[in-house]
Parts: sequence; C-alpha cells; structure tokens
Amino acid sequence: MVIHAGDVALLGGELCLDFVNTIDYRDTDLARELLVDYPALVLWSQHLDILTDGQARRLLQLAQQSPTEAALTLEDAIVLREAICRIFAAIARGRSPDTGDVRILNGAVSRAFAQLRVLPSAGGFAWDWAEDDQPLKRMLWPVVRSAAELLTSGELPLVKQCAGCGWLFVDRSRNHSRRWCDMRFCGNRAKARRFYARQRSLDLQATDG
Repeated sequence: MVIHAGDVALLGGELCLDFVNTIDYRDTDLARELLVDYPALVLWSQHLDILTDGQARRLLQLAQQSPTEAALTLEDAIVLREAICRIFAAIARGRSPDTGDVRILNGAVSRAFAQLRVLPSAGGFAWDWAEDDQPLKRMLWPVVRSAAELLTSGELPLVKQCAGCGWLFVDRSRNHSRRWCDMRFCGNRAKARRFYARQRSLDLQATDG
C-alpha cells in the first residue's frame, strides 16, 4: 500500500516525532519522502488536526497566489524536521545533540513562540496562534512547541528509534521495552526476516552435511 502524507501512521506519540516520521522507512534503501510539496504539508497538518478544513483551504489558496513563498516554507519545514530528527535520534542513542541542530530549533522556537496568543475561550482563556503573521508557516508552530516541550519533559529518556524503519517514538509501554514503532509492522517483519535467515542457515547446513 502506498502511504501519503494524509494517511501516514501516527506512531510517534508526540506531534514533533510524527513530523519527523514523514519520511517512510527513514535511513533505509526504501526511504520515501511524504512531504513532496506544500499541499502535502497542509494535508499532513489536517491529518494531525493542526489545521481546520477552513484554515487548510485558505493556506492552499495563499500557496497558489505565492508559489515561491510556499516552496520556501516547505524547504524551511524540511530543514526544521531534519534538525528535530537528528536531535531526538541522538538522544535515543544516548548521545548529545549537535549544537548546530539545537541552534536551528532554538531559532524556530523564537519565531514560533512569538505567534502565541492568550485568547478568550469557553472556560476563560486558552493558548492559541496568531492568524495573520506568516500564515503559510502556521502548521510549523505547534510542531516547534511540541519539540521544545518534549525536550524539557521527564519523558525525554523514553524517546527511542525503531529498530526496523528508523521512525522515532516515545516508549510509554509498561516496561519501556519497545523496540519497534509498531509490532504489527516492523516487529513482525523483523521476526519473519530472522525466521527465514535461520531457515536458510539450516538448509545450507543440511546441504553441506
């Protein structure tokens, strides 16, 4: 089955990791980019409920009117995604993130948090995002906030990288012993590969005997 930005599995456990996981089978020969253009970025944002349908339509109209700006927004999104990926992948391996990647994220934090607003809501007030300033980048602000909050949370040690496809996820299992983003997919495929490897080894031994 071909996976698109609007139906990618949400296995990261946090918005920022689901953003990182918009490359299918990262770091393998099967790697495939899902954010192929600005509309794909908008579609992914709808899939994550970052954008309402009305906001998505407005952004797609703006992108048609300003294709160069939309293309630059996509480039910025990819740069941000890869910096976030390298930061959390390093942490998952017990290493310190590269200072350059942290600098990229901090620059995005400064820009994103400048768009935060306190607005009236049904129960009083709530955080929300500005509507009119740099609207094409609107979906990136919650991603940046998610990355900053995960980095400063007690769950940071639970960030892991799938042994099968390279996706990142927060391991909230009871024993924190997950190796796979999803056992049904990567785990079962890995088991099948090990089974066939053992079977082939036994067949070769029998032939040699």
